[in-house]
Amino acid sequence: MSSIQQDWPEPIVRVQSLSESGLGAIPDRYVKPPADRPSPVSPAADVDIPIIDLGGLYSDVDGVCADTLCQIKEACRGWGFFQVVNHGVSPELMDRAREVWREFFHLPMDIKQKHANSPKTYEGYGSRLGVEKGAILDWSDYYYLHYLPCSLKDCNKWPLLPSDCRQVIDEYGKQLVILGGKLMKALSVNLGLSEEYLQNAFGGDDVGACLRVNFYPKCPQPDMTLGLSSHSDPGGMTLLLPDNHVPGLQVRKDGNWITVKPARHAFIVNIGDQIQVLSNAIYKSVEHRVIVNPSDERVSLAFFYNPKSDILIEPAKDLVTPESPALYQPMTFDEYRLFIRLRGPRGKSQVESLKSPR
Repeated sequence: MSSIQQDWPEPIVRVQSLSESGLGAIPDRYVKPPADRPSPVSPAADVDIPIIDLGGLYSDVDGVCADTLCQIKEACRGWGFFQVVNHGVSPELMDRAREVWREFFHLPMDIKQKHANSPKTYEGYGSRLGVEKGAILDWSDYYYLHYLPCSLKDCNKWPLLPSDCRQVIDEYGKQLVILGGKLMKALSVNLGLSEEYLQNAFGGDDVGACLRVNFYPKCPQPDMTLGLSSHSDPGGMTLLLPDNHVPGLQVRKDGNWITVKPARHAFIVNIGDQIQVLSNAIYKSVEHRVIVNPSDERVSLAFFYNPKSDILIEPAKDLVTPESPALYQPMTFDEYRLFIRLRGPRGKSQVESLKSPR
């Protein structure tokens, strides 16, 4: 498989700079084809993804733990997305993590540019996914960093400003790794596997974890573009801390795009392609995208809980039977994620292409 190129195919333009320039129309590079543009009103405007109280997993009351597991199972099978509350992560830390990154994106450009990234690792301050020359781009900037494994964690690649940024990132990562581990156990049990199965399939204590902080500036033509194009997440599981004021995440359900209404101090959890593969499609990753706003910026933090990069991911043997044969060929996560790094977000085309020939 080809390796990632060393640099971007064209000069990088910061979307925040375009937004702050006061332009009345977005450049052609950001105009999506008509079929990909957001519709003015969702036909399922009153529908929302499930909200689950994780405190129930540890309840002493008869039936509460089983009921919570059942809610998670139904959400994974029916939606691929759900929100969790009472998850154990400090609300104060959640608020500070979001705000420290908002402050970063409002620093002077010369400070942010010191962290400019390349497509080789994507670490740092970026404004595009994929290296296809002339590609239509998304209306967003971002910051990407590794948290696990420790061999990839390099605090020197994290912002120095705001002054507490590195400390907040580190503590936030610790708490989300713990939450990710709790959810992996629930997902394993609901598949009829041992509690540790999915965690061990990801590499045990040697999993991967990374953070992508998304900054969606105000957009003069939000009906013509997207903050992030439709895709399913290539990794294992995503824990999203959404903006606390402005909604924007949309999930595809039964052919409709549903705008998620974030609950206060909740995380939005979604199944990634690697868990779809391990579960032999009992759990499915789901297409999602981000719309932008004409009058408000948005900040969100996507924490990706991933398999060890060089471990083979394939359907769990206990879930493969003559009636339910393995749907996917084995592949390492390193090989798999090259797709989105080279081509950018493309719906669910990558996980579908992995299916075993019948």
